Amino acid sequence: MSTTPGSRPDGRSSTDETRQLSDKVALVTGAARGIGLGIATVLAERGSAVAICDLSEDASRSAAEGLVSVGHRSIGIATDVTNRASISAAVERTIEAFGRVDILVANAGVWAASGLEERTDYNDNDWDVTHSVNVRGVVHSAEAVIPHMKERGSGRIVNIASHGGRKPRGTAIGQTLGLPYSVSKAGVIQWTHGLAIELAPFNITVNAVCPGELWTHMIEGIYTNRRNVGGGPADLSVRDGWDERMRDTVPLGRGQTPRDIGHAVAFFASEDASEITGQALNVNGGARMN
Repeated sequence: MSTTPGSRPDGRSSTDETRQLSDKVALVTGAARGIGLGIATVLAERGSAVAICDLSEDASRSAAEGLVSVGHRSIGIATDVTNRASISAAVERTIEAFGRVDILVANAGVWAASGLEERTDYNDNDWDVTHSVNVRGVVHSAEAVIPHMKERGSGRIVNIASHGGRKPRGTAIGQTLGLPYSVSKAGVIQWTHGLAIELAPFNITVNAVCPGELWTHMIEGIYTNRRNVGGGPADLSVRDGWDERMRDTVPLGRGQTPRDIGHAVAFFASEDASEITGQALNVNGGARMN
């Protein structure tokens, strides 16, 4: 099949994606780095204005300035999703700046409490922090934006869960330590299902993306734990150990990237997904298929 400049083998113009979210406004939590920044970047490239929300005001503003510097519309807002007033203020600030919120991406999350690199098992702090951020933070984020979306009669909510919330991971090193995290992400998936039913009459869709493993600050801590206390390969760097595991355990032979997650989020946020709600999509290279 021949193609012309600006076209793709499937017949779509390469400019279609840059208009996919044209004139939309997205609020993304935990977006100053890692998966969240990858999501925010893809949404901005697809035409959306983006409010980057994260705990650090400096980091949020810096990430937003990075998008603005290449021609995108973005603001950074210091936001604590465990605090209802904080996330509500972020929604209000986004509406002040851009007029509305069309898309909420509830991405902010943690894997464990501090000190995880040296521990062999979970503790009470792990349960507290994963529930507070990963579950209640996702709930707070939705509840802050739902009245606005209901009033407008439309909206897209995309929650970032994990394929770790699907099923137990077995006996791999570090999995006992990660149980509170997995339980919290299972909660995100169930919240997604229930909220999708509740909001369907208001033309608001609710879906989840379940990432596999990505090289981020979080995964670096997990694999540092595996090497420090789990007998991981001492002759490899933490990054090389992760790369080796991805080749051995992922059918596609590689980990994912923040942009991979962003592409899935952009689809759920677009009109192409207007009839899809209550779904949880794995983006994990085939590592788990249910």
